[in-house]
Amino acid sequence: MTVPISDHGSIGVGIVGLSASGGWAAGAHVPALTRLVGFELRGLVASSSATAKAAGDKFGVDLAYDNVRELAGRDEIDLVVITVKVPEHRELVMTALDCGKAVLCEWPLGNGLAETEQLAEAARTRGLPAFVGLQARSAPTIRYMRDLIADGYIGEVLSTSLIGSGGTWGAAVDARNAYTLDRANGATMLTIPFGHTIDALTMVLGEFDDIAVTTATRRRQVVDGESNREIPMTAEDQIAVSGVLDGGAIASVHFRGGMSAGTNLLWEINGTAGDLVLAGNSGHLQLADIELRGSRAGSDMAVMTPPRRYELAPRDAFADAPRAYNVANAYAQIRDDLASGTTLAPTFAHAVHRHRLLDRIGASASSRSGSR
Repeated sequence: MTVPISDHGSIGVGIVGLSASGGWAAGAHVPALTRLVGFELRGLVASSSATAKAAGDKFGVDLAYDNVRELAGRDEIDLVVITVKVPEHRELVMTALDCGKAVLCEWPLGNGLAETEQLAEAARTRGLPAFVGLQARSAPTIRYMRDLIADGYIGEVLSTSLIGSGGTWGAAVDARNAYTLDRANGATMLTIPFGHTIDALTMVLGEFDDIAVTTATRRRQVVDGESNREIPMTAEDQIAVSGVLDGGAIASVHFRGGMSAGTNLLWEINGTAGDLVLAGNSGHLQLADIELRGSRAGSDMAVMTPPRRYELAPRDAFADAPRAYNVANAYAQIRDDLASGTTLAPTFAHAVHRHRLLDRIGASASSRSGSR
């Protein structure tokens, strides 16, 4: 689906949640947009007029507001990007859509499946492009893995196993992320690092057919790293999922809260003709520093670097902002979708599909805990 672009010749972007004090929008979205051809950062929304002005001054943005309706109402803005906490997504996305603007919203799209379905339906009925920030599937290495599997590099896939660390949901938490401890806020280990990573796994290997789930909250209290006060945690800090994928391969995925002194991301795919192993420094596959290794016919494992054609954004341009690189690849797909009507980037409809898997996982875990 294409959209008319404003007369300035590039896609005008307004970011909701861009702050002069830093954060994900400043560290990932701004470098991605400013180092890609075809985008221009033209506006922002912050929590107050004062913080909006400070952010505008820092990032050289004239259109700086304290509410999304003013931003989305400007003709210069073609794409509204939502980068705030999950409980605020629904209202802000709906406002942008009501103003007739294309939207990119960080993952998770909604606080639960029902909100996500509502937002996807709102975008569909308005005929507006709407994208979700599941950028792990845009990463060159993940797209390369998908093609290796499809081309039979390891033969028939027999099984896959993945272990990941959530980073947050460990023994301590910083103030910015404390809200993720409350399951009701919809920004949990299940929805964020597990959600991003399972989206990449299913892109490479196919969806789950049969599934079995065990979850637990092993740490009921977490320490605020700044005040040392204890904060209750209701979100799961242990998630174990096993099952059968569409093609018959057996899958096992285990996420745990916090970080490990040992392994924080290890994904193996085993086939009849060889193996692939992806290792990284974080269970957040969407932003982890990763390395892919492969072996065929019993040969030694060797590093497998994606060919340059998989780089939708120039990797060399992000040496000082590595966490922005996968976001930049996602923006490159969005640019092509908006300009040419391709369907490369994950949409709100895809977000519904992924939320349904997470909902299925949550329901399976609930039914199992209820039987004990």
